[in-house]
Amino acid sequence: MFKSGVGFLALFGLGWWLLASSAFDGSVRPAGVVAGCAVAVGLMLAARRVLPASAGGPFPADRRRRFLQINVVQWLLILITAQVCARAGDPVLIPPLIAIVVGLHFLPLAAVFEQPRLRVPAALLSAAGAAGVAVWLVDGPDRTVRLVVGLVSALSLWGMAIWTVTGAASAPGRGVRE
Repeated sequence: MFKSGVGFLALFGLGWWLLASSAFDGSVRPAGVVAGCAVAVGLMLAARRVLPASAGGPFPADRRRRFLQINVVQWLLILITAQVCARAGDPVLIPPLIAIVVGLHFLPLAAVFEQPRLRVPAALLSAAGAAGVAVWLVDGPDRTVRLVVGLVSALSLWGMAIWTVTGAASAPGRGVRE
């Protein structure tokens, strides 16, 4: 599964980072894009180098089915959220509400993968979404909503990816190369 999910975490983290970068003008935005791409590529290369070849291998059919069900529900909720916010004239709420949906999807995934640590990005992405809604509720600028939600979400996913890679690197029988 894309080397124990690190590839997904890196790429979706990049998506959130790009959202955060959209809050800036001038030369800051392209520099942010380059930095985000470098982080995502670095994480994927680290996963390829450090994680065993069997990492993220095929799941039993029942787990794979449950994983697909969770993700189908997540994507349907994302599409519905985007449509409702757009039709209500509040597109700025799309990222915070999507962050909450994505965060909540990690809760059943924690059970499917038998990885309680997935509750950490669940809490952090949900908090990022709630913070974005709070900024909107106090009439904060749209760019601040994007920055808060995007930055916290990106760092949460990238942090989880780093945790996965460093955990594998320090696992017994797997010495960290110096």
